[in-house]
Amino acid sequence: MAVRNQRRAGLLDEALAHGGPIIVFDGVNLSFDDKVILRDVSFTLQTGHTKVFLGASGAGKSTILRLILGLLKPDAGRIFVNGEEIEDMAEEELMRVRGDLGMVFQEGALFDSLTVRENVGYKLFEELNWPLDKANARVEEVLGFVGLSEFIDRMPSELSGGQRRRVAIARAMAAKPRILLYDEPTTGLDPITSVSVDEEIIKLRDLEGVSSVLVTHQLRDAFFVAEHTAQRNGGRVSLERAVAHKADEAEFIMLKEGGIAFEGNAAELRQAASQDQYIHAFLS
Repeated sequence: MAVRNQRRAGLLDEALAHGGPIIVFDGVNLSFDDKVILRDVSFTLQTGHTKVFLGASGAGKSTILRLILGLLKPDAGRIFVNGEEIEDMAEEELMRVRGDLGMVFQEGALFDSLTVRENVGYKLFEELNWPLDKANARVEEVLGFVGLSEFIDRMPSELSGGQRRRVAIARAMAAKPRILLYDEPTTGLDPITSVSVDEEIIKLRDLEGVSSVLVTHQLRDAFFVAEHTAQRNGGRVSLERAVAHKADEAEFIMLKEGGIAFEGNAAELRQAASQDQYIHAFLS
């Protein structure tokens, strides 16, 4: 108990310090009626790093994202986003915090009646009231980043599944958030298309300094994101295997029955699979 209390005190000190973690969960608990969803969950996400949440269906992975967004409030514990404690915030304050969060949903969740340009720029046009020329320039910039400039005036129905996900990523990054939340972003895609989405997640993290929270069942994609890095070489972007210290910036959290069963890097997760039946079953 003393060790746990010391760790919590350290988490709070970090959360409130200048340059501290961009997301902190401290002893978070959540139940719906008699069903425990999260039990004493604590973790930190450093700026520009990645947290990958794994676990069986119902383990609480997507609930983590809803708590970060302030869509759910914990029964106990504290949550910090960008150094601000959010669990007791009013909706108006949460809207301000959400301005620095981008969300990529499982199915892309594009507006079918809007063009790609209008989908990507929706927040800029409708919520932030950017001048039209500035908003259009940003839309063109982010579509170029995800390699879809030529699709700017297409309708979502004219896009492949992978293109729709990449448009969703462009939309999430349009307002320049410092944190992106991904909820099963490659589910339902073929392996080659999934890799193209994974590459965009890596590019945003390594070239734009975006902090990432990735919820996924797709182990192939989780390890790919954790163990690759993007670099600019002149005017070109290349993806390479990450060196050890860079790979360590992507940490996995395995949830089991609402609690944290494992936390560590990709190499440590593979090693843990030889000692823990739950992790072994999940990875196999």
